[in-house]
Amino acid sequence: MLRRAVGGYKRGSFSQLWLHRRCIHTNVIDTLRARHFVQAVTSEAITKRVETPIAVYCGVDPTASSLHLGNMVTLMGLLHFSLAGHQAIPLVGNATGSIGDPSGRNTERIALDHKELAKNVAGIEAQLIRFFSRGTQYALSRIPNLDPSLLKPVRVLHNADWYTGLGVLDFLGTVGRHARVGTMMARDSVKSRLQSVHGISFTEFSYQLLQAYDFWHLYHFHKCHVQIGGSDQWGNITAGTDLIHRMHGPQSDKSEAFGLTIPLLTTASGEKFGKSAGNAIWLDETRTSPFDIYQFFVKTADSDVERFLKMFTLLPLPRIAQIIDEHARAPHSFIAQKLLATEVTELIHGPQGVQQALCATQVLFGNRQTLEEHKFTSDDFDAAFRCDQRMVKVASASVVGKSVADIAVLLGSCKSKSEATRLAKGGGLYWNGSVVVDSKWVPSVEKGDFVGDGTVGVVRTGKTNYRLLKLLDS
Repeated sequence: MLRRAVGGYKRGSFSQLWLHRRCIHTNVIDTLRARHFVQAVTSEAITKRVETPIAVYCGVDPTASSLHLGNMVTLMGLLHFSLAGHQAIPLVGNATGSIGDPSGRNTERIALDHKELAKNVAGIEAQLIRFFSRGTQYALSRIPNLDPSLLKPVRVLHNADWYTGLGVLDFLGTVGRHARVGTMMARDSVKSRLQSVHGISFTEFSYQLLQAYDFWHLYHFHKCHVQIGGSDQWGNITAGTDLIHRMHGPQSDKSEAFGLTIPLLTTASGEKFGKSAGNAIWLDETRTSPFDIYQFFVKTADSDVERFLKMFTLLPLPRIAQIIDEHARAPHSFIAQKLLATEVTELIHGPQGVQQALCATQVLFGNRQTLEEHKFTSDDFDAAFRCDQRMVKVASASVVGKSVADIAVLLGSCKSKSEATRLAKGGGLYWNGSVVVDSKWVPSVEKGDFVGDGTVGVVRTGKTNYRLLKLLDS
């Protein structure tokens, strides 16, 4: 798990110490409200409770081998708790993941086999560790007066740890005894499915009890007092707070277990956030590159950009207000969108991810001057297009003396030299962002016609067809 030094402090002195160290918001609930993270809370007493350190968790079902931008909304909420000195617990549902949460679904999930589930769990856990590690490093460079000695190690847990060995009779005799069928039937996730053609299976109907038991276990054994999740998780979260109150009896302090839901994001056009042309935007760079993350956010609508800057970056709110003001004066410059894209790419993929995204952006949308100004190295190009089939690597000896038309055919940009010649005459053939007027022109390393330490040439035909030639030592 993540390891970070924790400074000693007394329970009662936490809020005063944090007021001294972090001066924008002293209370994480205030921070979350200001950044549009709060849809609902089970009790307003949560604001008072978080003035001293507690543990907070959110669950992630391993239905895929990678997290996506939809998951990131809740993880950002958990990151804010961590940065406020609370114990963050991302919970991987390797037990409940084999069942599937019915919330927000019209049909039952296809069951995962054990091999696929294990693969997904390993991928998700590695990403969670990486996300909070990079998130902490990113925060230290963005939040004034943030003291790393106040931060606790993030603890990634698996709920199979407490379901293994738990028998059906034991579960029914404890959790089942305190569950009320009427309440379970009234939850939105159940009602909507009961009214559908396919109905709901007993397995999915029982899911809320399993998530409730997760919360009780974390409350009882890990002193976890808050669960956060998307607004579609309200029923599951309140099932957990209800179970905790019932199992601990009427003498328990009902203000000790809380739920907080985060709005399910949609864009200004009403589309579900985190999708591009219907496809998920993954946090795994082998499935969605840093360039694609950058491009997704740089295309954010003006009506969404302020909200996304507040939710997906840790920039101080006054700085965000300043950026939005600058953007309003010159919207054609996309100042806010470019900043948003850069910040989110760094948060997810680190500074090296930003470098890769900027390299790919300049290659695909820039010109010769911008490529030379950024001074991208050969390694930068390799990293930016590592999984991209548009980069073709060839021995340098095999292209010495070759015309740009020959290279265009070699890369697959043109089917023939005659096609390359026609494109050049029509102004549709480019080399490193500059128009090629003579298809017989021969690029030369010695004359500086290649970028990236003299090893890369970018051929463009038309407006959007790009190929990269990477020279290798013979």
